[in-house]
Amino acid sequence: MSSLPETIWSHESKSPSPKRRKIQSETKLDSDRAHPLTTMEANGSVHEIDEGLYSRQLYVLGHEAMKKMASSNILISGLRGLGVEIAKNVVLGGVKSVTIHDTGNVEWSDLSSQFFVSEHDVGKNRAEVSESHLSELNPYVPVKSHTAPLTESFLEQFQVVVLTESSVEEQVRLGEYCHTMGIKFIMAETKGLFGRVFCDFGDDFVVTDANGETPLSAMVSAVTKDSDGVVTCIDDQRHGFETGDYVTFTEVKGMTELNNCQPRQIRVLGPYTFSIGDTSALSEYVRGGIAHQVKMPQTTHFKSMKASMASPDFVISDFAKMERPGVLHVAFEVLDRFRQGHQRLPRPWNEEDTNEFLRLFKEVNEGHPARVEEADEKLLKLFSFVCCGDVCPMQAVIGGISAQEVMKACSGKFQPIHQWFYFDATECLHTDPLSTKPPETTFQSEQQRYQSQIAIFGKDFQDKLARQNYFVVGAGAIGCELLKNLSMMGVSCGGGTVYVTDMDTIEKSNLNRQFLFRPWDVQKVKSDVAAAASKKMNPHFHVVAHQNRVGSETEHVYDDGFFEKLDAVANALDNIDARMYMDRRCVYYRKPLLESGTLGTKGNVQVVIPHLTESYSSSQDPPEKSIPICTLKNFPNAIEHTLQWARDMFEGVFTQPADSAQQYLSDPQRYLERTVKLGGSQPFEELNTLKRALVDERPRLFEDCVNWARKHFEANFNNQIRQLLFNFPPDQLTSSGVPFWSGPKRCPHHVVFDVSIPLHVDYVFAAANLKAEMYGIPQNRDRAAVSSMASAVAVVEFTPRAGVTIHVNDSEAEASSNHGGTDHDDLESVAKSLPSMEQLKGTVIRPLSFEKDDDNNLHMDFIVACSNLRAENYDIPPADKHKSKLIAGRIIPAIATTTSLVVGLVCLEMYKLVQGHDNMETYKNGFVNLALPFFGFSEPISAPKLKFQETEWSLWDRFEVTGEMTLRGFLDYFHVSTVRCSKGSAEERTNALCCLFQKEHQLEITMLSQGVSMLYSFFMPKAKVNERMQMKMSQLVEVVTKKPIPSYVKALVFEICCNDKDGEDVEVPYVRYTLEK
Repeated sequence: MSSLPETIWSHESKSPSPKRRKIQSETKLDSDRAHPLTTMEANGSVHEIDEGLYSRQLYVLGHEAMKKMASSNILISGLRGLGVEIAKNVVLGGVKSVTIHDTGNVEWSDLSSQFFVSEHDVGKNRAEVSESHLSELNPYVPVKSHTAPLTESFLEQFQVVVLTESSVEEQVRLGEYCHTMGIKFIMAETKGLFGRVFCDFGDDFVVTDANGETPLSAMVSAVTKDSDGVVTCIDDQRHGFETGDYVTFTEVKGMTELNNCQPRQIRVLGPYTFSIGDTSALSEYVRGGIAHQVKMPQTTHFKSMKASMASPDFVISDFAKMERPGVLHVAFEVLDRFRQGHQRLPRPWNEEDTNEFLRLFKEVNEGHPARVEEADEKLLKLFSFVCCGDVCPMQAVIGGISAQEVMKACSGKFQPIHQWFYFDATECLHTDPLSTKPPETTFQSEQQRYQSQIAIFGKDFQDKLARQNYFVVGAGAIGCELLKNLSMMGVSCGGGTVYVTDMDTIEKSNLNRQFLFRPWDVQKVKSDVAAAASKKMNPHFHVVAHQNRVGSETEHVYDDGFFEKLDAVANALDNIDARMYMDRRCVYYRKPLLESGTLGTKGNVQVVIPHLTESYSSSQDPPEKSIPICTLKNFPNAIEHTLQWARDMFEGVFTQPADSAQQYLSDPQRYLERTVKLGGSQPFEELNTLKRALVDERPRLFEDCVNWARKHFEANFNNQIRQLLFNFPPDQLTSSGVPFWSGPKRCPHHVVFDVSIPLHVDYVFAAANLKAEMYGIPQNRDRAAVSSMASAVAVVEFTPRAGVTIHVNDSEAEASSNHGGTDHDDLESVAKSLPSMEQLKGTVIRPLSFEKDDDNNLHMDFIVACSNLRAENYDIPPADKHKSKLIAGRIIPAIATTTSLVVGLVCLEMYKLVQGHDNMETYKNGFVNLALPFFGFSEPISAPKLKFQETEWSLWDRFEVTGEMTLRGFLDYFHVSTVRCSKGSAEERTNALCCLFQKEHQLEITMLSQGVSMLYSFFMPKAKVNERMQMKMSQLVEVVTKKPIPSYVKALVFEICCNDKDGEDVEVPYVRYTLEK
């Protein structure tokens, strides 16, 4: 399965450009530490939402949900690993206040998952120790601790109460009180590799948005007038609606009663049609219209915990374990009874306690209202064996889910768990744990930080974890959670090393979900800060931070020696290109890969295991649907179109011309030689762009920038539209008699500049200042002064011209470009008009690199103004800066809860890798959506098998050749990886293996390449082939590529095309050619 990005899922964009590292902060760090955020008052007194901090979460929850959360007081009781995980996510989420409660003190057993306590805190109150750490996460959320027993009167001040360490008696008592008082109630707990969540949000809980998806819209082409009117949509895109959805309409001509009507429930008839009920009394439909999906509130009824225990409703966590929730429902109650009787939990892997637990289960189950008919005794034994354990990945899974339920309870956003959720990860145990159970002493340890994990997996496994070498690629949200979990688990804490790399620096928007960072860390390197913070959680954690991008340019760092010592790789990346690169490296070095990603409330996990599973690159999501060029240029119909047009405008005005100018200024001759070789009309366009940047539109003063911006406004929002309407008048008909301006084509109108209209000034103000920055001219941020300058600009009246070609679709445009060319005389004329280098001496011009998250650089101000003016041209509803930033900046919505859950699932798979599981059925690829909520797990897909002759192979197989040989020797021979011959001379090896190859494989190499270089092909000139035949392979590579083989390269990869004995093409593995030392 294809993976979600950390911050992207199915519609991943290309790899973003790296952020430029800032050498020095523009603000004093000491000041930031005292007042880290200033646009919102701290201590829960919220006046407005800090979009700089919460931007990614706002795209998940929306402003209304965030405002409701900001007025909610939350109580979280129990500050062991699960409680602190929930509290961390809730504080990051931005509620009004969080009160953490615990009457107990830190114990050694807490240290395997409670990341805000240390060995020095043993004996201190958990809540009091955690309070200061949680307070640092979000200055807008006051955190206070409470250490006295919970009373009903104390609960009155909270909107949501969460219990994580309470007895069943206390859960029922407080649950009943909360249900009566209208307080939202959540119970969550984990026992070893088992966990559960319970939700009670009251008798009538209103869900305002069940799934969080952006409402759909569809363009209408017809509506019938009938007792059950049928709406037909234009046939270039499916409407995407489902039966039961509600829609309303806008822009309908004729049947105008539908415009802004009360939402109508629909019944889907097909991918382009749906019915909307009685339309017989409405006017006749003429044309046009847009159907808009409307999210309707839903009321959900919850039972109290006492009532729900007797008659439970389950949300299934794994459809392969449908029978388990009922068994575990009773098992958790039995465990509570065992604890009440023994004042402790069953001892780890203790037969006596397990037998007692089984006896109690039969007794309780017999009279239980939710009695289980057939209980899985093997499951119950495992439950008893491991229930006293405590591992960080389980806390991350249940904690992420529970924290999202808190947010649902506060906001009414997304569908809550109704009402019980049970989850287990018994596959993490070694194969057949009951029949091969080690001695009980293996699982016993005292006064050491991993004792709760040893209680589940044993001492030997803990030692194995400590020796692991892992490569964590990325230190963003997923990377931070990974490092926290690895630190708590004791990975690389006794001989191993975790390497983490990330070349990005910390930004304010990261603080909302990348919880290892603090406000005073802004502008520091992510990997350095994350490594230091995770090591602080566990001083034994051996982590090494790098600041490198993974790619071909760093293969001298991440070379054969580096990869060969790794046990596995964990990706924490935010783009597909880097993911696919790391996937290829893991396949080449045959290393396991843990892949994961998130998109808002959605997340997924993929485990890649050498020789067993397919790789990440084996299956990919379909490419994102692109917007046709002609739609962008002349026929936009959605705000997404105008925003993309604005982004293109930014690049075309402030980036590309300056790039060209810098290249020309650095080496004019080389630039011109390269330009004239471009195809079609590109050379002429490129040189004209350069001439405008250096001559025609080059400003000297800021007033020149305003003059340019004002005329740019006129050209784009007035003149261009008037020319378009000259070519295609509003009443024009097509050859078939249909109005030209119909369906997806919206008839535009030009905009007349008016200095009294803020949007018009917004455009000129931003464009002029960006133009000034581009040329090193001092900016003028005085809006009134810019307005005055703009008013004084003389603009020549535009007259549309006949003979101007405007393409209606991309095929027309492509046909025109294919026939277009560049007249050499015109090209030479433009080149001669360029100033001499002497005239350009001292010229300052630099490209502006689009940066969406800097609110002071005017980049988004320009994009918003440009897009909304374009939208005004075409009567498209405008978008505010927040929405525009999401679309134009290609932002990936993100929230801490999903990240916590996904990384917990990743680390559960890591347990299995370290155990050495070779049964693919024990591994789980997962997809989750916390909004629904939905949890889906499946066995990884096995690596596809290919075949040549009678030999089966997969992507994990290759031919191995060791030691230098000539091209002739190579063509005569290569052998499969299971056969090695390292003795004797190169000539002896060649002769011996040539015979082996001919005997076993009977293949003939027809083409041989290395990277993008062709080393040999059957159609090469004979003289060239003869010349190359006597070259050693390494020498041949250097000659053809014209580059020396780097000293760190130990082996070369050759791709070969082969014919079988019948002369037919066959697909074969690649060749790994190991160089002689």
